[in-house]
Amino acid sequence: MWKLSLLCFLLLCSSAALVAAQGSRNNPSKWQTLTGSAPLVIARGGFSGLFPDSSLNAYGFAVQTGSPNLHVWCDVQLTKDGRGICFPDIRLENASDIDLAYPKGRNTYVVNGVSTQGWFSVDFTLKDLGLVNMRQRIYSRAPNFDGSLNQIQTVEDVVNQIQPPALWLSVPHDAFFSQHNQSMRSYIISVSRNIIVSYVSSPEVGFLRSVASRFRTGPTKLVFQFLGREDTEPTTNQTYGSLLTNLTFIKTFARGILIPKSYIWPVDNSLYLQDSSPIVVDAHAAGLEVFASNFANDAATMPYNYSYDPVSEYLSFIDNGNSSVDGVLSDFPITASATVDCYAHLGKNDTVTANVLVISNEGASGDYPGCTDKAYEKAVSDGVDILDCPVQITNDGIPFCLGSINLRDRTTAAQSDFINRATNNPDLAIQNGIFTYNLTWSEIQSLRPAIYNPYSNFTLFRNPKAKNDGNLMQLSDFLTFANASSVSGVIISIEDAAYLAKNQGLGVTDVVLDTLSKAGFTKKVMIRSSDSAVLSKFKSSSNYELVYLVDEDVRDILNSTILEIKKFASSVVVSKKSVFPTEQAFLTVETNVVPKLQAFNISVYVQFFRNEFVSQPWDFFSDPYVEINTHYSYMGINGVITDFPATAARFKRNRCLGYKTVPPYMSPVQPGGLLSIMAKQDLPPAEAPNPILTDESVIEPPLPPVKLPTTDTGSGSTAPGPVAPNGQSTLVGSTILSGIAILVAAFVLC
Repeated sequence: MWKLSLLCFLLLCSSAALVAAQGSRNNPSKWQTLTGSAPLVIARGGFSGLFPDSSLNAYGFAVQTGSPNLHVWCDVQLTKDGRGICFPDIRLENASDIDLAYPKGRNTYVVNGVSTQGWFSVDFTLKDLGLVNMRQRIYSRAPNFDGSLNQIQTVEDVVNQIQPPALWLSVPHDAFFSQHNQSMRSYIISVSRNIIVSYVSSPEVGFLRSVASRFRTGPTKLVFQFLGREDTEPTTNQTYGSLLTNLTFIKTFARGILIPKSYIWPVDNSLYLQDSSPIVVDAHAAGLEVFASNFANDAATMPYNYSYDPVSEYLSFIDNGNSSVDGVLSDFPITASATVDCYAHLGKNDTVTANVLVISNEGASGDYPGCTDKAYEKAVSDGVDILDCPVQITNDGIPFCLGSINLRDRTTAAQSDFINRATNNPDLAIQNGIFTYNLTWSEIQSLRPAIYNPYSNFTLFRNPKAKNDGNLMQLSDFLTFANASSVSGVIISIEDAAYLAKNQGLGVTDVVLDTLSKAGFTKKVMIRSSDSAVLSKFKSSSNYELVYLVDEDVRDILNSTILEIKKFASSVVVSKKSVFPTEQAFLTVETNVVPKLQAFNISVYVQFFRNEFVSQPWDFFSDPYVEINTHYSYMGINGVITDFPATAARFKRNRCLGYKTVPPYMSPVQPGGLLSIMAKQDLPPAEAPNPILTDESVIEPPLPPVKLPTTDTGSGSTAPGPVAPNGQSTLVGSTILSGIAILVAAFVLC
């Protein structure tokens, strides 16, 4: 039997956790499925999003981490000697190394009317295939498990070794095997006598009609699988799109339909959802179950409406208030299982089960341009706890919220006339920047904000329709908005204060203190900076929570360094890699950074949590909830800093953390678990360890006094300030200051 130890290498499990959740604890009456029961989770080829599709590791891991009634999916192919194997493609070389084992085994056959070259199961006996190893067939997924022993398995092998709760057999190519004198009908009927088969599906009407009488009664249900709308079904010679209009005909030989998810929620060419179709309601009215296919956490074509959140996608199919599919076919069954049991039918006011702060990163910057009114409004609507404002300052002394001192990073400045103000700043290590301190607030308002796309090199973009939506906000307006909202507080970030004071004559810390004192803000205020001098100044001038940003990945922090930090801060922000270091996107170990800081009564917030699957190590299964859960449940962090507050806020309310025994699909992962099951040749090369945070790294000299800048006629790193009618440069501390107050502010800043 497949070894349980694999699961315990990958997840922090216990024997109790593995038998938890014997059936969904959701109220069955809430489900709008045909039977009123919770939707099924069908694991396509097992956990094929991580391991080679249809391998024992894939099947075993799916069963151990999935829902108690998980159905494992097996694409049945027939060998030369009539054995049924589970294999995801009719061309064996697409998911195995058969081309290496049998370099002369390639053949040419007609498949669905198309002449096709490849290695086919009909040319090899089961014994022949014993020399073949399965491998990952999706090139964008980790190939590091291809070197493990992944032999091709028969249907009987999968059932006997894995003992899945339920079995779904897929028959995609009955016509092809008939052409080679192999009877898929005989095989399916034979295997069903010895094994309980819950579902048999096929895209071929002829095959389903040939076995319909055999399965009219009994536990096995027949399901008609729809391919592309314009594809032609071989028996009827009709397109699948036309067959969808004749559900009465389908009901004569099937008890359900399996359709691509785009049949239910169409997607336009811009990757936005269109209006949903009534197909689920219509099929239920005809007495047919409806199963949706093509779910994968790492699908680059996930519609933008879901904000790269796979749980949001599942919920739109099972908990949309109108209908629910009866099951989902997924490469990542752990996410589907958690969605059904932990996240469906949740309300924004449901009980919080995870005591972790949700802190925004430039508002909901995964959905709208960061630090705009749109991003902040979305973050509040999503349930953020702490709203953030990274403060920048203009040439005329106005503090406002923006994620970068370089306007090119977050606005359309590069496409504006201000491109002629681009300069190099060696002090900030920025080349050709258009800096906030070189433009007035009025000039910055003439720009449009621009959404930040941190993974554009993977062709993963954020909400293109809203890429320039919203308006930037002054700090004073941000505080007014936050004070009137449901958030519990704000976090204000200040960077480059020493440079701005010394080189640009701008006292950002003084301006922030002044703005806060005048705002009448009644909620929690947190001040964040990587400069201890900034925090020291605030400590002497306020009672705000001071948060030190460790702006590098570290593997440890000296005790003496923590004592230094406690002199000016009560909280710390660290990177994800300071908690779980990685090698080529695989977790290696956990550090002691979090528990060490917490032992000194310092709260730890971790950044940045993002939904794009490429932002997460492989160990988290391309699932942002698994990543958050592991940081929270395993390491006990105090808060997450995220571009997608909706995801983190939903995690806080997931009902599974409130169960007496947490189910395996809500268990944190074990750092280094994936490395432990790789073949030696597939291990990623060791990387240089991160540094240790020392006293010298956190001790900074006091902030320099604010000096008025001189006009730079050389390098151009400083642009001249606005010129008053008398020809003298002026500084304005606030737009509401009177003329006399402006003069006073100028003297203060000097």
